[in-house]
Amino acid sequence: MTQTSARDRLEALRAATLERLAALQGEHRAVVDASRDSNADDEHDPEGATIAFERAQVDALARDAIERLASVDAAIARLDDGSYGICTVCGQPIAAARLEARPTATTCVGCAAR
Repeated sequence: MTQTSARDRLEALRAATLERLAALQGEHRAVVDASRDSNADDEHDPEGATIAFERAQVDALARDAIERLASVDAAIARLDDGSYGICTVCGQPIAAARLEARPTATTCVGCAAR
């Protein structure tokens, strides 16, 4: 994978992650607003998930998106400093197929398997 194609893939992944994060933050606001405007006792509603559960789910997904964004930003920084595609454990090149599948990978397959 060339530096240009890696950067393009990482920038696209970053943009998609930012979109996902914005959507999740909007969903979180909607859940919070719905609970504020409701007097329902959803904690004892046998018909579905509670508002607290929905909020916790959205929070977990948002945390995952934030972590993904951080890993994409770190990969872009590695591109900039020339260390992208080099295993952080053994110092050997990371296979192009692995970077194609996981553009934010920091380890080669061998080190990741250990």
